[in-house]
Formats: sequence, structure tokens, C-alpha cells
Amino acid sequence: MNSFIEENYLKTLFNLSNEKGEVNVNELSKKLEIKMPTVTSMMKKLSEKGLVHYESYKPIRLSDKGKKAAALIIRKHRLTEMFLVEKMGFGWEEVHAIAEQIEHIKSIAFFEKMDQLLGFPKLDPHGSPIPNSNGEIESNHFKKLSECKVGDQVVLAAVINTSTDFLKFLNSRSLSLGTPLIIRSIESFDNSMVVSYADRLEETLSHTVCDRLLIE
Repeated sequence: MNSFIEENYLKTLFNLSNEKGEVNVNELSKKLEIKMPTVTSMMKKLSEKGLVHYESYKPIRLSDKGKKAAALIIRKHRLTEMFLVEKMGFGWEEVHAIAEQIEHIKSIAFFEKMDQLLGFPKLDPHGSPIPNSNGEIESNHFKKLSECKVGDQVVLAAVINTSTDFLKFLNSRSLSLGTPLIIRSIESFDNSMVVSYADRLEETLSHTVCDRLLIE
């Protein structure tokens, strides 16, 4: 059984993994805001447990066992976020910190019951896929709003950035998952977009915002 701290390392490694599935120690240290010697010590410990492949001065890779363990932590986190929104009435901008605490509960039955009560959702409140009970994650095929062209009619399906400030910004613009959007124009200078949706006929979104919105 992995500790609270070990689970946070595994989850962070999973989220940082690039296409090669590798993360360097410095990158992990910065993300966790933990000194490199402490990170190195933890990597050795996780390596002894068979959760990561670690050698000095080389990138870190999660083992198959480590990937599954990390995915199951993410499953608990995303199920919790969905439960908080769907069953308890929290806003999508409020749930991350609470889920960070609940995800470390060890009881499998607790989360399976949560999954059942929710009707076995595939996505969390932010549109991210929820791993199944085997730690398998279905890939989505969403693209960024910033990749669209004038005249495209799309639906907001997910957000890349789930920070509280960003989600509050979307709330202030009445933007939520499932919102149909029409691209009216794109500014050549800064790639900002003018979009229409609901009762908003001309809403300007910066390129930074459009780059964080996933559509289908």
C-alpha cells in the first residue's frame, strides 16, 4: 500500500509524462516544489517497489505497475470531483482541493459505490476522462478552440486548465461544458476570437483562453 506522499508523486509523474513517458528529476522537483535530493530519494524508494524505472542522471519512467497505480489515484480524484458537482451541488471551480484529500481513501468499495451512484460517468466535470477500475483511460479526440477557423460550429467539451481562477473566468462568461459555439472572426494580430453562444452574440476570447478550451 502506497503512502499519501507516494501517491502524489505517482500522480504527478503520470500527468507530467511526455510522449515518451519520461520525466526528468528537475521537472518533477519544480512541479512538486520539493528539493531535488528529496525527489531523488523518493524515486529510489518507488523504484524498489517496482513503480518507476529510475537510474541516476536519466529520465524517470513509470513502470506498468506504476502507471496503473497512478491511473487509479486519478480515477478516485475525478470520480470525487464528479460526485461533488453532480450530487452535492459544488461548482466545478470548487472541487479540486476537496478531491485532493478524498483521493487518498483506500477503500475500493467506497469509490465503486460512488461510480455506481453517478451512473458510471466517462468524464469528470472538466471533461477529462475517468480511468476505469482497471486503470485504463479512453482517449478523447478533442481539439483546441484555437485550432478552429471562422464559421466553425463546435461544442465546448473540456478544459485543459482547471485552475480556480480560469474556471471562475469561464463562469463569468457563462461558458460551460456542452455550450455550442460559432466562430465569428479571428483577429490576425493576436489570434483572439470573436464567438457567439447562447445570448452572447459577440464575445471576444483571447488566444490564451482559446488554447485552453477543447471542443468537438
